[in-house]
Amino acid sequence: MAGEIKFESIGHMKKGSYIIIDGVACTVTDVSVSRPGKHGHAKVNLMAVGMIDGRKRNLVMPGHDNVEVPIIGKKNAQVLSVTGNMANVMDSESFETFDIQIPEELDGKVVEGCTILYWEILTDKVMKDIKSE
Repeated sequence: MAGEIKFESIGHMKKGSYIIIDGVACTVTDVSVSRPGKHGHAKVNLMAVGMIDGRKRNLVMPGHDNVEVPIIGKKNAQVLSVTGNMANVMDSESFETFDIQIPEELDGKVVEGCTILYWEILTDKVMKDIKSE
């Protein structure tokens, strides 16, 4: 299920929603809608920040158009080993092992044997929290 996308009307986007802009999963930070003109449609001006790279992105399009929305898989994994800012983890359901980067806010807290929460966003896996130690 993770790594998939769905389509949603840009007119229904709110602050905090997820969207794909230029193939990058982003979090919406600001939405403004202009009034429709005499012969036109309302335009939506959407600002978003990349979930992985943190870069700001802007999208302007008619309010009735559809945009891609990522389906984010929230999963658990057990930490097998820690090397620097990388952790080798095993998924709790599929038993797949892979390396995942440890975010700065969790640096020093991730230890062997603890369970972490990670998100599958498109093709990326991002560590979000520690569930137990």
